[in-house]
Amino acid sequence: MDVAALLTDAFSRIGEEVHGAADGLSADQLAYRIDDEANSIGWLVWHLSRVQDDHVAGVAGTEQVWTTQGWADRFALPFRVGSIGYGHSSDEVAKVRVESPELLTGYYDAVAARTLDYVGGLTDADLDRVVDEAWDPPVTLGVRLVSVIDDCAQHAGQAAFVRGIVERR
Repeated sequence: MDVAALLTDAFSRIGEEVHGAADGLSADQLAYRIDDEANSIGWLVWHLSRVQDDHVAGVAGTEQVWTTQGWADRFALPFRVGSIGYGHSSDEVAKVRVESPELLTGYYDAVAARTLDYVGGLTDADLDRVVDEAWDPPVTLGVRLVSVIDDCAQHAGQAAFVRGIVERR
């Protein structure tokens, strides 16, 4: 298996989890929080999508799907357009109210399509390219992509966990 196939498989699995966590839920179910400090399914899926969009666009040298395809306008969230949810307070998490799972999964699917197009063209040698010198050691493309996969998989799993609670209420 080459690196493009490996990364394509890993990123494709995230999409399956995103749909499994969000599909068929109401706006109230997407906004449900286990307690006042917990993240909702809507926030988790929005955030993981934003992280993937932001980070992959950064390493690919492209604009984010969030802005170029009008998703920021469709979501109409009360944050600066570049917000990805990192460091959000509990009050900010509560402001991510999504009226349908199709909005969440539609955005994720658009991000995933861009991601899969990008990683599908990578070679082993590409993974050693330094993409962020602000860290010691500097972050390579391989490390950044694994970080995105890890972050997205964790949040998708959290969203699935919350869905399990929502469905048993």
